Amino acid sequence: MELNSKSGAVISRSAIVLIGGYIALQMMSDIAATKVIVIGPLVMDAGFIYSLTFTWRDLIHKRLGIQAARTSILLAGVTNVVMALYFQLVVWLEPETSWADAGGQTAWAFVFGLVPRIVVASIIAEVLSELTDTEVYRVWMERRTRALPQWTRVLASNAISIPLDSLLFVTIAFAGVLSTDALAAMFLTNILVKGFFSLLSMWLIYVVPHKEQETA
Repeated sequence: MELNSKSGAVISRSAIVLIGGYIALQMMSDIAATKVIVIGPLVMDAGFIYSLTFTWRDLIHKRLGIQAARTSILLAGVTNVVMALYFQLVVWLEPETSWADAGGQTAWAFVFGLVPRIVVASIIAEVLSELTDTEVYRVWMERRTRALPQWTRVLASNAISIPLDSLLFVTIAFAGVLSTDALAAMFLTNILVKGFFSLLSMWLIYVVPHKEQETA
């Protein structure tokens, strides 16, 4: 990207904000997911901010192009792997005695000593569902006229990627541990919550301008 031109500088700033925001949302949701919460009759993890990443990915796709979207997804996946490994290393490191006696080590290990299966499930679900979101968005743009409202492309891509993400995560993380009924309830809860926040965030697609030339 050229930084010595007005348009190049604008695109560079957009890239920093969009890609940085996307990775930040991914990291925050993975950390928040270590807490289980209750919302009315629903029991779920607190990482519901993850729902926004599907629409945010669409913003990257629209403004920076499909290659930037794919790169952002893979970069976020690698970042989350490194984050999980680093947190595990910190759990293993010898704690200072008075801090440990005050409950610090127990609390840290409980929150950040993530179960490997859940970490793997989260990362696989995130990467595959977001890559699928990218392809659905691309196909929608190629086969549909731009005269259609922009929110339709967000709705179409999220309608496929959100159920896929929920199915992959629940199955990989909890199959063989929870009953079929519990798996089904968790799957539906994930779709409902993620779908709700996705609908609330669809308007964000109008915040960024189109990339001048989009290529696959």
